Amino acid sequence: MARSAKAKTAPSTDEARPNRPPEPKRFEASKDQLLEFYREMLLIRRFEERAGQLYGLGLIGGFCHLYIGQEAVAVGLQSAMTVGKDSVITGYRDHGHMLAYKIDPKVIMAELTGRAAGISKGKGGSMHMFSVEHGFYGGHGIVGAQVPLGSGLAFAHKYRGDGGVCLAYFGDGAANQGQVYEAFNMAELWKLPVIYAIENNQYAMGTSVARSASEPDFYKRGESFRIPGIRVDGMDVLAVRGAAEMAVEWARDNGPIVIELMTYRYRGHSMSDPAKYRTREEVQDFREHRDPIDRAAKELQEMGVGEEELKAIDKEIKAIIVEAAKFAEEAPEPDAGELYTDVLVGTY
Repeated sequence: MARSAKAKTAPSTDEARPNRPPEPKRFEASKDQLLEFYREMLLIRRFEERAGQLYGLGLIGGFCHLYIGQEAVAVGLQSAMTVGKDSVITGYRDHGHMLAYKIDPKVIMAELTGRAAGISKGKGGSMHMFSVEHGFYGGHGIVGAQVPLGSGLAFAHKYRGDGGVCLAYFGDGAANQGQVYEAFNMAELWKLPVIYAIENNQYAMGTSVARSASEPDFYKRGESFRIPGIRVDGMDVLAVRGAAEMAVEWARDNGPIVIELMTYRYRGHSMSDPAKYRTREEVQDFREHRDPIDRAAKELQEMGVGEEELKAIDKEIKAIIVEAAKFAEEAPEPDAGELYTDVLVGTY
């Protein structure tokens, strides 16, 4: 029997493509703005170096994932966000993100050492930091969990009509988790104001992207959901800031966007990782030729900032870190009764 109705045809390739955001432009920073970015990146670097030392001394327990090398990502992205309006959520490599939001290094270091003065009262440790006051919703140890949670935060922004955007960080390893794509689907259906920032540091724990990803261009991962994506040099704080400004505007007006930030971590996946899966030469090449802090320092020198001024900033930052470590070491541990506070109890 002949069919009376015409079969529906699939949309054309052009129709299936997502709308494209404009190409981001590298941010044109003033000397004072670049000095601030430099200072923030250096603060993260020195903080993480000291955290590594405290871990070696046994003052930090559990896991500890350092952010050394990736500083330009957090500083560049979060400098374009509005504290109190927007929200941020990330995975377990979270110290740098908190510092980039100008949260006191003392309370972050105290949290690392499990002290009552810590930002999560010493109960979150390295991986589970939290500050509702700053719109910072973790610090999550489950790989990829922050992506659907971040989509939920974006839903809250849209539901309330507060104009906020959620910045949800995850890595190249988490990008292979199924829940990421469930979140992508819902975010695009509901046009949620969310930026999915993929920090591609090239190694998911100890496995390189080349061995773990059939599609290594992570910025394309949202295309089948009609979510546009861009790739940015994550070792250049001004390139990141420029992309962040575009992404925030896009997310507020159009819905989700994916940013892949090409970056690199100098240390192992965590403090227990000897990183034998890569060569010393590879790490040294990034340190010598791609370091985000060195790059900013060179640009500052071209703007007329002298080497002595940069050394003075480093000295100032080191003093802040020494003070933070001293505060953390001397702060008391939580009272035993704190085991029963801030615990969510469900009834069924």
